[in-house]
Amino acid sequence: MFIFLDIDGVMVPAAGWKIPKNMEDGFPMFNKRAVDALRNLLDKDSEIVLTTSHKMRFTVPEWKMIFEKRGVKVENLSRLNTNTSLVPRKDELLDWFNSRPVEKDFVIIDDDNSLYGLPGYLKERWIKTSSLVGLTPELISAANLI
Repeated sequence: MFIFLDIDGVMVPAAGWKIPKNMEDGFPMFNKRAVDALRNLLDKDSEIVLTTSHKMRFTVPEWKMIFEKRGVKVENLSRLNTNTSLVPRKDELLDWFNSRPVEKDFVIIDDDNSLYGLPGYLKERWIKTSSLVGLTPELISAANLI
């Protein structure tokens, strides 16, 4: 399964009045409930596709280490292309889906409201998180993914 994953508002709750605590690698800690939820979703065939605005801040091997240090072992990880045109997340995802056949199941986990504009076949696979709470096991369960 492809897991299109945002970070801010998903793995790291985004409360504007609260600065998230960074770990020694310079990236914020992940919320424990988000880590638990993501670990329950991952299997050996899963591939995380980073959609976050931070996606190009680190190399793929560095991202794998970031996830591992936060309790999530990721074997397969990739990222959307660099967003030099600063298009909305919806358009980044549409470009990805329009550029290749998708032969695996997928889920999109994101708090970005632009995703309301996705076509139905993509939007029905979207788990919308609350920016202040992030990903929870209850959201994964409600989406019937575990």
